[in-house]
Amino acid sequence: MDPRKGIISVRVGGSVFKTDKSLLLTYSEYFRALFQSGMMECQQEEICLKSLCARGFSIMLAVLGGKQPILDGDEIVEAIECAAFLQTEILTKHLLDLVNSDNCLLMYHTAATFGLLELYDEAALFIRSMYQDLQEEMRILPGDLVKHVESLAPSVFVAVGAHSTCTLDNLPHSSMRTVCYLDEEKNEWRTLTELPVEASTSMAGVAVLDNRLYVVGGVNGIHKQAVDSCFCYDVMTDSWRMLPSPQQPRYNFTLIGLGGRLYAIGGEYEKTVMSSVEMYDISAETWSFKSHLPRPVAGAACAKAMSRIFVCLWKPMNTTDIYEYVPITDEWQQVTTLIKHQSYGHCMVAHRDNLYIIRNGPQDDFLRCLIDCYNLTTGQWTAMPGHYANSKGALFTAVVRGDSVFTLNRTMTMIYTVTGNMWKPRNQMKGFPRSGSVWTFLLKVPKLRGEPNSNNLNGHTQ
Repeated sequence: MDPRKGIISVRVGGSVFKTDKSLLLTYSEYFRALFQSGMMECQQEEICLKSLCARGFSIMLAVLGGKQPILDGDEIVEAIECAAFLQTEILTKHLLDLVNSDNCLLMYHTAATFGLLELYDEAALFIRSMYQDLQEEMRILPGDLVKHVESLAPSVFVAVGAHSTCTLDNLPHSSMRTVCYLDEEKNEWRTLTELPVEASTSMAGVAVLDNRLYVVGGVNGIHKQAVDSCFCYDVMTDSWRMLPSPQQPRYNFTLIGLGGRLYAIGGEYEKTVMSSVEMYDISAETWSFKSHLPRPVAGAACAKAMSRIFVCLWKPMNTTDIYEYVPITDEWQQVTTLIKHQSYGHCMVAHRDNLYIIRNGPQDDFLRCLIDCYNLTTGQWTAMPGHYANSKGALFTAVVRGDSVFTLNRTMTMIYTVTGNMWKPRNQMKGFPRSGSVWTFLLKVPKLRGEPNSNNLNGHTQ
């Protein structure tokens, strides 16, 4: 009998778990080393783990089985201990998805205690991005953990306007082709970097992955000539580089990043709406086609939640179907459907295990938007009460940081707090001094970069 296969009993505390040995071999470095070592335990029908809690091991088995359980405080501690001791990457990734304002301090402290470095880093970054909100609660942390958080670069709200490529003839006007960030302390927009002259952000794919900004495709000119250039901006080195272009030219498509890959979803080419999807592997620097969408779509609303990709597909004017892309099987699976009279989702953002679908109001009213929430854990829809002002499309630029939602237009930056079943207005700051469409996202900008690139946009003539 192959010692790596079959059902095995694992005794943890006073509980015995029967599980597939190959499952442990696949996902746990601890068990992989044990089963491949040739030690006596390889032949035993029962293995005893004396230093772990049964509940933590049970949570690990649930995650290995494809579940995504929401955990409370004690469960988090025991799951972190189990992930660290058994070196289970898939459990660690699930814990990363669960980091939020209610548990980030516990996650951070516990991950530091058990040496789960990936979770330690992620929780610290989350705390840094919510530093003002968590300052009082951080007093419970040891001093060295507080100092580490304070040494990190926070996520800042970043915006770039829709610009076509820039030729030699219009170089004198290229000063507007800048990526800018909001200095929240001084309530000013400041320049982060300039776009390469060959880059277009007009109807392009724009996304952030691993703190790098990607600009793919787009159009140039009034005839919407497709641009095939593809660029990456590394905020840490303040440098741009050109990347290989997708195999299928496209514009007005959705670009989203997950797990070291970018996905170009749908879009248009030569006035034809497409259902094709391409994936860019960051490490291999290659594009490849993936499974087509169930139907063609351009400018689809898309979001990441719990390390999963979701996209809205429309059947105007009443139906919004939400599909999930499953990378491991290369499939699009329908998750749920929202049916509202004369309304469908134009923007989707994620907060914890919730998807928020922002749609036009009654009678196709885009100035008074409605928001519906779909919870991935319960599978339930909730209609958020009231209307939300959508002056000049601000809500369609929504970006979530911690428990805050940033929305933006030329007039103002409106910040909401996600609380209960509503978004509560929290703060209003300066708008982005650019006309036309705007891309918004988050980036962690190094502190040492601070002043050299911090030109004040609001003091410039536009």
